[in-house]
Order: sequence, then structure tokens, then C-alpha cells
Amino acid sequence: MTGIVHLFRRVLHKLAFVMPGGGSTRPLLHRLRGAKIGRGVWISQLVYIDELHPEAVTIGDNSSVGFRTSIFTHFYWGPRRADQTAGPVVIEKDVFVGPHCVILPNVRIGEGSVIRAGTVVSRNVPRRTIWGSPQAGPLGIATVPLTAEHEYEEFVKGIRPLPGKK
Repeated sequence: MTGIVHLFRRVLHKLAFVMPGGGSTRPLLHRLRGAKIGRGVWISQLVYIDELHPEAVTIGDNSSVGFRTSIFTHFYWGPRRADQTAGPVVIEKDVFVGPHCVILPNVRIGEGSVIRAGTVVSRNVPRRTIWGSPQAGPLGIATVPLTAEHEYEEFVKGIRPLPGKK
């Protein structure tokens, strides 16, 4: 890819990151970058779709990608070598990806699935599956607040197990 084409695609990415129009402008800008975006797709603001390899991303019809989600198709730094490839990310049709998710390379999210907010998707998701970590819950008791008035070490020393847990 020529330098000017690469620069143009990066500018489109920056525009898509903040522009209004989750059901129109943002999907169009990502299509112009090379991503395969279906009909009726919603892409929220501040969504990062791999800057170097948008062509490795497919989002199926009627899918939604939530606020501040990041979709990565590669993990290498510097100029690309011949042995470095993009790992495709395929989001099939009718998928809902909640806000603040991270989708890693070589992942397929099956048709009709729901990805819970804040989930890191590192492997394939079967179709029609609700996917995500268990709900958050208590981990321990903080007897010293984690504030500027206390050192971190004080906070750590003040952590106590929950009753009935070791």
C-alpha cells in the first residue's frame, strides 16, 4: 500500500472514531478504509477498528458494536515483515457487542451472539451465545481506603478476606 493511501485510511479512521452517525457515517468511513461492514450495522463512537489492517475485519448485517470497543487484527510493532500477518476478526450477523469490549485477532463471533460489556474476546464465540465474565462481586474487605491519604502498602496490609473465605 502506498504511503498516501495509508495516510488517507488513517485519516478516515480518526474521523470514524468521533463522527456522528453510528448507523450511517461511521460504517461508511470504515468501509472506505477497507473493512467489510454489512447493512444495518451500528458502530458507536470511540470504536477502534484496527488501524493497519481494517480489511481483516468483517461485521455482519444488523450487528452493533458498543462504545469504546477495540477490534485488533494484529500484534506487531514497527514495519510489517513478510512473516507477520493480520488475524481476521469476523462478527457475524445480528451480533451485539457491548461497550468497552476488546476483540483480539483470529476471532469469530457467531450469529446472534451477545458480548457482555467489558469482555475481552480471545477465542471464537458460538452462535446465539451470551458471552462474558461472571458478574462482578466482592473480593475482600478494604479496611484502609485507597486514597491519597494512605500509602498503597497500607491499603494492601489492610485487605481482609471475606467472612467464610480463606
